[in-house]
Amino acid sequence: MKPTTATPVLDWLQRHSTALLNKFHISETTFMALLAIAIGVLSGLCNYAFRKSIDFFHWLVIEQGMEFFNISWDHWNSARWWVILFPIVGSLLMIPFWLWFSKDLKFGFSAFLEQVNLRGAKIPGRTILTRGLASAITLGTGGSAGQEGPIAQMGGAVGSQFGQRFKVSGNRLKVLVACGVSGGIAATFNAPIAGVFFAQEIVLLSAFEISSFTSIVIASGISTVVSRALLGNETAFHLPPYQAGSHWELLLYVVLGGVVGVLAATFIDVHFRIKDVFDNLKIPRYVKPICGALLVGFIGVGLPQVFGNGYDFINDFLNGGGTLYLLLALIFFKAIATSITLGSGLPGGLFAPVLYIGAVIGGAFGHIAQMLFPSMAIAPGSYALIGMGAFLSAATHAPMTAIFLLFEMTSSYQVIVPIMLSCVVGTAISRHYKKESLDTVELAKAGIDLEAGKERNIMKALYVRDVMATKLETVPENMTLRQFTDFLSHTKHSNFPIVDLDGALTGIISIQDFMGVVFEKDLLDLVVVKELATKEVTTIFADENLDSAMQKIGYRNIEQLPVVAKDNNEKLIGIISRRDMVSAYNKELMARALEDGDE
Repeated sequence: MKPTTATPVLDWLQRHSTALLNKFHISETTFMALLAIAIGVLSGLCNYAFRKSIDFFHWLVIEQGMEFFNISWDHWNSARWWVILFPIVGSLLMIPFWLWFSKDLKFGFSAFLEQVNLRGAKIPGRTILTRGLASAITLGTGGSAGQEGPIAQMGGAVGSQFGQRFKVSGNRLKVLVACGVSGGIAATFNAPIAGVFFAQEIVLLSAFEISSFTSIVIASGISTVVSRALLGNETAFHLPPYQAGSHWELLLYVVLGGVVGVLAATFIDVHFRIKDVFDNLKIPRYVKPICGALLVGFIGVGLPQVFGNGYDFINDFLNGGGTLYLLLALIFFKAIATSITLGSGLPGGLFAPVLYIGAVIGGAFGHIAQMLFPSMAIAPGSYALIGMGAFLSAATHAPMTAIFLLFEMTSSYQVIVPIMLSCVVGTAISRHYKKESLDTVELAKAGIDLEAGKERNIMKALYVRDVMATKLETVPENMTLRQFTDFLSHTKHSNFPIVDLDGALTGIISIQDFMGVVFEKDLLDLVVVKELATKEVTTIFADENLDSAMQKIGYRNIEQLPVVAKDNNEKLIGIISRRDMVSAYNKELMARALEDGDE
């Protein structure tokens, strides 16, 4: 890894804490807890600085712009068209970042998860500043995105830097990153339990260890304390008391979960389709964010509610605000504005937009239910609250995070049953239509399955065509057993494809097949190998990956696989062995380790 300049804080902590560890012989568990405390403090400070940066750019561009152009959100006038400039200014401010820190801006949460789970969790310290400042510009100038993804990554970078400074092991480094993530999320929502489950469920993929869980809990709690000291003991959303009506309403929450599940799967699909459109545009990459900002600006002329993270508007919806038609319009336009913002290359997160879309879905559902069942005293704000959590669960496939986030925000046990029903139903339906969540779609496209682990993902990235041997040792099907005995004395393999006179694959023979008759001397000149061969041959195509090949070999417990042409399953084009696959894996593992070390 290239040396980086340590911050004075990290240098000081490293020197003094190392001295203390040596002096008092502190155990590894205690050491991890101490690091978690330090990470929690810095994560809380990062959250504070990030929020103030967003406020600054909002004041600089939007508030000053509205005053300069005499724009009002409450009354329509021709000056409203100038709001198009707000997100465009943000995209122009991003140009220096694209020029000098372009690598740091390519950081979707999917890439972050891959870095943590498969690439050693080594995150450069500079990204705390570059990603945070770039995301603050996007959010402060009206880009439709969220602040939770960036703050989670900033906290993760803090945890990674601590781990790298103290040279902790790979698994411990991953835990420290999760500590930073939990701290960032907890500080954002003033919800320490939700921060813990976010890190455990989404970042660590629900891999539970009591030692890692303890460190994450500590970091989340400390970060929340820091945030409360700096910003006050207030949650991200100001909620009225949750109103539970008739028990029959539980059926409506089940229906809401179904609606949310379908719309979450639709949003996942639409979001990445729009991203693909921008990826395929044949224009300079610096121009794409400007085009995206222009489109978001046009939407904002009529619906300024799509600008920024939308927290103020979510608060309004949760308190029953918004007409049915406005809520229905925002379901569509907030989703489109968010996909355009992030798809065009502007940095930001998806967490807040997902909460926003869920709130407007739930609010609209509540208004419709109120009209259909006037005698049930339905409160649309309560449905907006449940819809917010259910859509988060369905889109991220993280029901525990959503359930505990709502529980912490409401401090009401009455919300538990409705949110559990909606989350479970919504997540199940979303998974039915979309196996991957918002955070894993891009990884799946690249053939990466985080839950499979590093080994299988490396094997999935390697292909049979790059590893197979094209110099073949085949056996004619009319070869006698005596000739085959002589053939075995000149080869190191144990399995051999059998071919006919035209070279077509007709079977495979192994030494084990031959051992049953090798001592029958009278049969050596009478029996040909075809009679002992296995006729049902397990084959593979050249464009399949090594994970698929290894599964076929493991299932049949054989050493080699014939590689055949896709247009002709009898045409032999190569052979691949278990030894070749292991060798290719080891080489790729070494190459990736060296690559990670150079970052």
